[in-house]
Amino acid sequence: MNRKYQRLHMWIEQGNVSIPKLFFQYYKALKISDDEALLLLHLLAFHSEQNDFPTPGDLVKRINFSENEISLKLQRLMQKGFIEITQGIDGNGIVYEKYSVYPLWERILDYMEASSLQHELEEEKNEEGEIFTIFEQEFGRLLSPMEIETISMWLDSDRHSPAIIKAALKEAVLAGKISLRYIDRILFEWKKKNFTSVKQVEKHSEQFHSKTTAVLPKTTAIKEKNNKVSFYNWLEERE
Repeated sequence: MNRKYQRLHMWIEQGNVSIPKLFFQYYKALKISDDEALLLLHLLAFHSEQNDFPTPGDLVKRINFSENEISLKLQRLMQKGFIEITQGIDGNGIVYEKYSVYPLWERILDYMEASSLQHELEEEKNEEGEIFTIFEQEFGRLLSPMEIETISMWLDSDRHSPAIIKAALKEAVLAGKISLRYIDRILFEWKKKNFTSVKQVEKHSEQFHSKTTAVLPKTTAIKEKNNKVSFYNWLEERE
């Protein structure tokens, strides 16, 4: 059992996870039928009553299925990988069998993670599409095919995030040097300095402005601070 499942196991044992809520949220997406869902809920109820291996005879007293139907549904749930029969040892050292529903929680956890990843990918794709619109707005015109190719290379080949590219564009706008050449140089230098987040970029910019203001004459420093016209010239960056 890997770490994420060990963590889920611990949460369940400590009563920190609302299993019914998770179950109701995702059982349809996992293609569990309503009849199978009802049977699973009854298994959970028996587990809460310290009966980990209810027989079809036990279940038929609580659910409107025949013993044969219950047996078939339990078998189908095992075939689908939602429950399994495991062994435990009681206080007297006697081995006994029990139904385990941890495979179901694992499947739910996997689905949740996959859905989250898909959502992140979709958001990233949308952000990438917005990059071109933002550049056109700043340039005040449509991008040329070569400019589109350059920005695409930043995303696909150089693996710059949309957030980093937008930060580089902002840097160029503030410096009054709106050109792909200047922005490309900014991205190159940031990558060389291992800047991977906007927070790192902002910290570097703050440090630069602080150093610039510190070495200026007092009157000039005040003017620079008030007008905010001191910018890092990335085209003059040297090794």
